[in-house]
Amino acid sequence: MTTVSVGPAVAEVFGEGFPVVMIHGLGGTSNMFEPQMRALSGCRVVRVDLPGSGRSPRPVEPLTIEGMAQAVLKVMEATGVGKAHVVGHSMGTIVAQQIAAERPEKVASLTLFGALAEPTEATRNGLQARARLARSGGMSDIADQIVANAVSAHTREHSAAAAAFVRESITRQDAESYALSCEALARAQAVDAGRIKAPALLVTGDADTVNPPGVAQALADKIKGAVFSSLDRCGHWATVEAPGECGRRLADFIRRFG
Repeated sequence: MTTVSVGPAVAEVFGEGFPVVMIHGLGGTSNMFEPQMRALSGCRVVRVDLPGSGRSPRPVEPLTIEGMAQAVLKVMEATGVGKAHVVGHSMGTIVAQQIAAERPEKVASLTLFGALAEPTEATRNGLQARARLARSGGMSDIADQIVANAVSAHTREHSAAAAAFVRESITRQDAESYALSCEALARAQAVDAGRIKAPALLVTGDADTVNPPGVAQALADKIKGAVFSSLDRCGHWATVEAPGECGRRLADFIRRFG
């Protein structure tokens, strides 16, 4: 494993083979894809900490989805990745769609966990409120809310380690950087899904209350040839709530395309 810093982002690079680039969601880090690494053996995996998240430094300017996409593209360039299977979770699915629409030559396939096109108006308002709470010292409260509402009841009951991982991922974030990420997501606008030409797989937990299955299905309907599937008794943090099944579906899908 090699760790690289490229401008505003830090990334981990593992293995050899056809590249897979992985983009986490709000409150996540590159570590949320650790459970899928065994399934991706034989691939060169680049896991990005988006600007302001994980080990990436606090941004000096407001964040945008477009800026996050540019940061991922710069990581790809710096690590010699010309074309990759691009994988995103939640906010990372919007970043991934931006790359697929604007730089289609870079994307061999697109896998989106807990996907959305853009936040609803109510969600935008909630994200702005969450940013204010983060700045007031409320990261622990935010983490507790996310575990209670975004992780499925089945996961909380039967996989305490997964729920603890989600809580730790949130509480370890730099509060100001997290607030800036909330504000970036609150301003996010949908890309023209008709411009996405890469094969696409959308996977959502059937108990996902953040981006419910209907949200992902509606997006899949706009992407030509996209496939939608759901995960039983799984909430929004699919890669840690249903790690084995996410890995199997991801690996089966990408191996069809390179």
